[in-house]
Amino acid sequence: MKKSEAARIRELGEVLREFDLDAIRLKIGDAEYELVRREPAAAPMMVASAPAAGAAPAPAVLAAPEAAAPVASTNAKKVTAPVVGVFYRAPSPGADPFVGVGDRVEVGSTLCILEAMKLMNEITSDYAGRITRIFPENGELVSLGQELFWIEP
Repeated sequence: MKKSEAARIRELGEVLREFDLDAIRLKIGDAEYELVRREPAAAPMMVASAPAAGAAPAPAVLAAPEAAAPVASTNAKKVTAPVVGVFYRAPSPGADPFVGVGDRVEVGSTLCILEAMKLMNEITSDYAGRITRIFPENGELVSLGQELFWIEP
């Protein structure tokens, strides 16, 4: 009895997660499967191909293409999370954010708060310049080393 295509894809996705793989390629009969994990929390992307009579197989992408990631200018300084914690843009709910895109900051300016283990850690700028990008949303959990801000001189 042949397994359904969806069941086979689910099983491959489970193998991808279980062994913490970035990609897996498998050929079963005439069908080829390739799953690629784009981000740790993202669903795997599926590429399948079937042979055509007398022609080389053409892969068909079954997942929607991902949006292009923003690219920092060569001058941009990246501020990353020094701890794992919850990202807060303001000192308290309802208060104005510490900074916004387009704001100028100086060395030592408070950029945000990261709450880790009930401690509120103020994250300050090591750079002077203009905020060009803020990555996490307010209240989002951020990982150690995750980009928080881009600052351009």
